[in-house]
Amino acid sequence: MPKPLQDHDGSGLHLHLSLFRGDDNAFAGEGSELSADGRAFMAGLLAHAGDITAITNQWVNSYKRLVSGFEAPINVTWGRNNQSALVRVPTPKQGKMSSVRLEYRSPDPACNPYLALAAILAAGLDGIERGLEPPLETPANAHNLTRAELQAAGITRLPANLDQAIDRMEGSKLVSTALGEHVFEWFLRNKRAEWDRYQHHVSRFELEQYLPVL
Repeated sequence: MPKPLQDHDGSGLHLHLSLFRGDDNAFAGEGSELSADGRAFMAGLLAHAGDITAITNQWVNSYKRLVSGFEAPINVTWGRNNQSALVRVPTPKQGKMSSVRLEYRSPDPACNPYLALAAILAAGLDGIERGLEPPLETPANAHNLTRAELQAAGITRLPANLDQAIDRMEGSKLVSTALGEHVFEWFLRNKRAEWDRYQHHVSRFELEQYLPVL
């Protein structure tokens, strides 16, 4: 379950991604830097992050994990040693270029791994095909930035709930192509039904918060 305990970090599925051409790590650049393909793959992940969130975080409860105050990312950022970043670039082992990789930190272990990996790969490869460049690194903890600071830096937020995520996914040609029309349409119908059921639910929070005073 992505967020079983209210006051604790949720259950994350941090995916470490590398891309190889034969025996060569295509993400490895000079020293500890990413190659052009590595940067483009990361740029694709960031560009499509909102579109693929319904796949990587597919339950109502998934979005109780993607909130401020915990380690899960909520903003579309990248960094090297930054635990708030959506995409983190871990420091590779010295002299071991095969360890150069990206860490995608928003997914949770309740996702369908086949769909999630298909969407993630499609997003990254689209970045390579289009030669995208990632935005500037966010060195600070993005959780500590004000809304005005985030807007000034051009930093956007991941969808805040399943409804927002479904709307983003529905408009994505990339996700539709990656999953195929049948799975794409089935997934959207299934998730909209889940959201509708959730909308009808009156939670314990509402009863405890409002019933005594309203």
